[in-house]
Amino acid sequence: MFGDLFEEDFSFISNNHCGKGKKSKPGDSEPPAPRDSTNLSGIKNQGGTCYLNSLLQTLLFTPEFREALFSLGPEELGTLDDSRKPDAKVRIIPLQLQRLFAQLLLLDQQAASTTDLTESFGWSSHEEMRQHDVQELNRILFSALETSLVGTSGHDLINRLYHGTVVNQIVCKECKNVSERQEDFLDLTVAVKGVAGLEEALWNMYVEEEYFENDNLYRCGACDKLVEASKSAKLCKLPPFLTISLLRFNFDFEKCERYKETSCYTFPIQINLRPFCEQTEMDDSEYMYELFSVIIHKGGCYGGHYHVYIRDVDQLGNWQLQEEEDGLIEDKALRDTENAKETENPLAVFKGILAEEEAKQIPVDQLGQKLLEKKGVSWNKKYRKQYGALRKYLQNHPQIFQLSPDGNKVSLKESHKLLLKLDPHGQDLQGPPQKNDGKWNCEKSSPRPRATSAGCHWFDLNDSKVQPIKEKDIEKQFQGKESAYMLFYRKAQLKRPPEARGNPRYQIPEHLLNEMNAANTELQKKRAECDSANNGIDLHLHLSSCYEFHHGALHPSLSWKESVVDLTIDRRKTLGDLRQAVFQMLESWEGDMVLSVAKPLPAGLHLYQVLDGDELTLEGVGLADGADIFVWNGKEVGGTKVLTGAAHEPVVLNVLRLAEHNEGGKGQHFSEAQHVFSCSTSLGQLHSALAPAGGIILKNGSGAEGEAKNWEVFREEDMKETVQSVGLRDGCSVLILDSHDQSFVNVASGNLTAFTYDISWLQVKNFCGVQEEEKLVKITATIETVMSDIKMKAIRELQLEEELANESCLRPVSGNGKLLSPVPEDYTVKEAELKMGSLLGLCRGKAPASTQV
Repeated sequence: MFGDLFEEDFSFISNNHCGKGKKSKPGDSEPPAPRDSTNLSGIKNQGGTCYLNSLLQTLLFTPEFREALFSLGPEELGTLDDSRKPDAKVRIIPLQLQRLFAQLLLLDQQAASTTDLTESFGWSSHEEMRQHDVQELNRILFSALETSLVGTSGHDLINRLYHGTVVNQIVCKECKNVSERQEDFLDLTVAVKGVAGLEEALWNMYVEEEYFENDNLYRCGACDKLVEASKSAKLCKLPPFLTISLLRFNFDFEKCERYKETSCYTFPIQINLRPFCEQTEMDDSEYMYELFSVIIHKGGCYGGHYHVYIRDVDQLGNWQLQEEEDGLIEDKALRDTENAKETENPLAVFKGILAEEEAKQIPVDQLGQKLLEKKGVSWNKKYRKQYGALRKYLQNHPQIFQLSPDGNKVSLKESHKLLLKLDPHGQDLQGPPQKNDGKWNCEKSSPRPRATSAGCHWFDLNDSKVQPIKEKDIEKQFQGKESAYMLFYRKAQLKRPPEARGNPRYQIPEHLLNEMNAANTELQKKRAECDSANNGIDLHLHLSSCYEFHHGALHPSLSWKESVVDLTIDRRKTLGDLRQAVFQMLESWEGDMVLSVAKPLPAGLHLYQVLDGDELTLEGVGLADGADIFVWNGKEVGGTKVLTGAAHEPVVLNVLRLAEHNEGGKGQHFSEAQHVFSCSTSLGQLHSALAPAGGIILKNGSGAEGEAKNWEVFREEDMKETVQSVGLRDGCSVLILDSHDQSFVNVASGNLTAFTYDISWLQVKNFCGVQEEEKLVKITATIETVMSDIKMKAIRELQLEEELANESCLRPVSGNGKLLSPVPEDYTVKEAELKMGSLLGLCRGKAPASTQV
């Protein structure tokens, strides 16, 4: 009948995302988002259930309905745990509705799920659910609930709250006989087309009379003939809650199509039904009704979306509009300006902070953190320049502050605590009360205080999203594609008990309270685990007592495992918190403690900036997961002064020297050693260290892709340059030529002569299947280096047994990884036709002699 009229158009719904800025995780591991600032819970949309969500929220915010439902205990309804027992009498629908209401009231989550409830209806597929219009669903839900409650004390729940009657009368004009017929209703359906508003529609239905005359006469039973008559209807019995359905959707018989009536249709916040009732002698309060829910349809006749405006009768939510929040911010700014002078005086601030502390003493570092939280300024930024270090400032006021013997903890002297209690300005120093952290506690506690003025406020509940609105916003739903579709009124004389105000626990059965308490505990646990996983970082603490400084860098004196302590901490904590945690881990630490960022380099561990400013967060100073922190006194390690910072980074250089002869008897051989220098070392200092007796230094230049190029001489004018400025990095090679080797160099051009040949390297990979399999090393060589020398050096570099030299050979490796024929050991690199940088495999077997090739 309805076709796709009530199918949802999801273009109207914005996606709700939880946990902004976080990496997406599987749904099972990510706990649901907590409630927002309204402290009200939405309902998840299953894909086409916004009409159901709107109706359920309306029932929830009908306190008399939910309390009547909660009054039905397990002795009447059974329990969900027994639902699978064949002999158990379990009424699933009211039980699931009770559980859903408890979740909506108490569970600290942004939105509840209706999956269990819809399954109890037998609505397991979208195809079944899409057939329901919200007006039709209202009747279906009431019918299902009534059927389920038969035989219980709640059998008349729906009738008691929603049932009313209309009396239809026909009066004969001749004999004045009155024919009456009563009709029951749970909701009233009123016309929209051609009507200005609800009151006019009711007037047409229950005040205006219809006349039978002329060709349209009425047969009177008393007269037994066709007579003129008048027909009218009146409201006979008014229910406590009046549901009104608006006929927004019509059919155009001329165009043979459906359409939505979007013309203006007004309805009042309060309405007096006396003019429409049969009996009018009662007090006005019996006829006064107040609007408390408006279900809104947004879209056209072929699809759309439902949401609901609800008046918070019991004041369960926190109502705060954005413009009011902006006003509060402006007020706060004004107060901050007025208190600026007070902020200038740290003495008054610290007295106020310490007066609030229940503990006798607090750490000095924690006092600095509390200053930042209270006044938004840190000691170092605001006061250090004028007053010096925080601990020194406290020591300079012994008449006010009591420091512990070690100077690490502080408290307010008892005499000043008493004075502060008597001082009327003391309360100003304590600051405003802390903002509600949003967590819900279902334990027995006082109702949540209201954040606004007295009176009921309105909220827009749009599936998972809940936001406050003004009462005048309802007028926007009088007309248009987004307009009111169902209206819910309650009798004005229905008053709520004071204990129900702001108390979501009111009248909820004990077993549901316990279930929600347990669920909230589990939610908090999951959120804590998730929060820890998302914000916890592992730091590697390197202890100075386990390190030595030599060869330009720090090296562990023990094993790496014994020298490093791992610490997991929240990235949102401050450096003061980190320092406190390190102190607690290292109970035996004495003296000053300095934390420096460290970085493992090829030369060893090097230190960079000192972590200073205890009020700064770890995330703010750039500490990431896996960061290395060096714990020391800030001056020396093992009696040796340590230079820190990027300007003193150690660089490992491969230093080559020409040897007088080589093992193969021909070609040129180079000795190679590693040396460490600071990147700020000048070339003059480098020259003095590597060639004290005189000589020249050459740098191996590299092309765009790292390909070895000619060797370049460092000239006399380069001696003031530094290791860093000339581009020497870790792993770079320099060649030292003593005075007797300089004949090989054309100093004018800055290059080695052709006699000396190009110096570069070959790669050798272990294929012998012993020790570290397939390890790769680089061997320095020239085109005249003999293959046997390359093999021996590779065996040493690979830390293999030298006896392997008699049982192995070098085989070139092709571009596709295939091993080629062995190279004769008396060949030079040139004779073997190997390119510099080529890959050789060290394999078992003997190489052929050059005479055998």
